[in-house]
Amino acid sequence: MEMLTPHTPAPDFCLPDAKGTEICLSTFRGKWVVLYFYPRDNTPGCTLEAKGFSDEVEAFKNLDAMIIGVSNDSPESHVKFIEKHDLKVLLLADPAHRVLEAYHAWQPKKLYGREFLGTVRSTYLIDPKGIIRDVWPKVKVTGHVESVRKRLEELRVE
Repeated sequence: MEMLTPHTPAPDFCLPDAKGTEICLSTFRGKWVVLYFYPRDNTPGCTLEAKGFSDEVEAFKNLDAMIIGVSNDSPESHVKFIEKHDLKVLLLADPAHRVLEAYHAWQPKKLYGREFLGTVRSTYLIDPKGIIRDVWPKVKVTGHVESVRKRLEELRVE
């Protein structure tokens, strides 16, 4: 399944954060949004990615951007993940996979010859008008935060 494409409207959604408060994407209109999807709290790659974005949260704020991570973990799992790693990004819970599916991040995967549905690590850069400006499908964690920040800097001067 192909990811959503640049220059198309980002599907709006509302999901609970770690405290159970409903957060809607439309709340951030007027700001850039880095929306990233990741497989699981407290796994090595996901922890590295969340810490990477957390370390750069001020740089993204200076670029008028909000960072939002979405997984199918529960709000309670997000609380533990945030506290354990002192994360500074907003994490939203999508256990029903509604948003993961809307952004084509819930796809068939293979592990040890077994096929199953799971989250494909991917990132969307959404502009202040709610339009997708760039997409990173099947993200490799190393260097990803820097490439998202550089792309945001480029788009802001266009």
